[in-house]
Amino acid sequence: MSKKVAVLGAGSWGSVLANVLIENQNQVELWTYKAPQADEINSQHTNNKYIKDYHFSEKLHATTDMNEALKDAEVVLFVVPTKAIREVAVQVCDVLRSTNNAPLIVHASKGLELKTYKRISEIIDEEIPSGYRQGIVALSGPSHAEEVAHHDLTLITAASEDLECAKEVQSLFMNEYLRIYTNPDLLGVELGAAFKNIIALGAGALHGLGYGDDAKAALMTRGLAEISRIGVAFGADPLTFIGLSGVGDLIVTCTSVHSRNWRAGDQLGAGKKLPDVIADMGMVIEGINTTQAAYELAQQKQIDMPITTAIYNVLYQGADIKEEVGGLMTREGKSEESASTFNFTEQN
Repeated sequence: MSKKVAVLGAGSWGSVLANVLIENQNQVELWTYKAPQADEINSQHTNNKYIKDYHFSEKLHATTDMNEALKDAEVVLFVVPTKAIREVAVQVCDVLRSTNNAPLIVHASKGLELKTYKRISEIIDEEIPSGYRQGIVALSGPSHAEEVAHHDLTLITAASEDLECAKEVQSLFMNEYLRIYTNPDLLGVELGAAFKNIIALGAGALHGLGYGDDAKAALMTRGLAEISRIGVAFGADPLTFIGLSGVGDLIVTCTSVHSRNWRAGDQLGAGKKLPDVIADMGMVIEGINTTQAAYELAQQKQIDMPITTAIYNVLYQGADIKEEVGGLMTREGKSEESASTFNFTEQN
């Protein structure tokens, strides 16, 4: 059944997901705060800053008017940077109050809020009261906008504490090239999505330094151990981290030039300064802020996260990348975590 969907955020992922929804026979309003971008999408059906040489459906309409975007919306999809989630959620709530509408809320962003360390669903829950929304669903997993745009086979997760809401999102997005699995572990899915960006920075840095596949495999494996360690400490299901939103997202983000975090790390490894990397990217690098949040959380919880600490030292303390890599390699010998460390149940 066709639905009216408001997609908030016209970056690469937001605009491509909006196009997927159009292809799935839904009515979509794509919101952006940039008038020139809305004009480009509406008149030329392109979004060249974010997706080069790609033409969107002529049925996709963009607007800078939040009221227009949310009018009669049955689903609202947030795809804005983490640092903008709260501000946009406040705007959405103001409109929903005035219209007395209560749509299903979905987000496809990945990160933690600085200072509060809150997950995106927690921010939305705080700013949009339950009377003005249905459940909250996170859409996450190994996916690049560039590949979904060209109908590459992609599998991702719809996570929610309300399984019926997750199933609704599954039905909304699934088609012959995009397969959606449901997951009740909203906390684990959101943490895995956020923390993998840290490890992707490290994977890019190793490439920039000239290291090969052995180093990359080691970083990803030990990075997954760190993600699982902190996730389980906060109450996540350990099995989530060996699923699509855990190891799946980690693989795709740590191995592809499509990943902004990988590209940023690659430039850092090659000797470029962080301000220049940020300026050169021209888009939000979520892993930078998430590294700070994860480091501070680990300090508070006294959780051992040496890779995250090393990347934090490079980003925020001006440490030399080669010295941090050397420090990781010369740490005291330890035992590799077994499955029992993460409390897997016997039946699994």
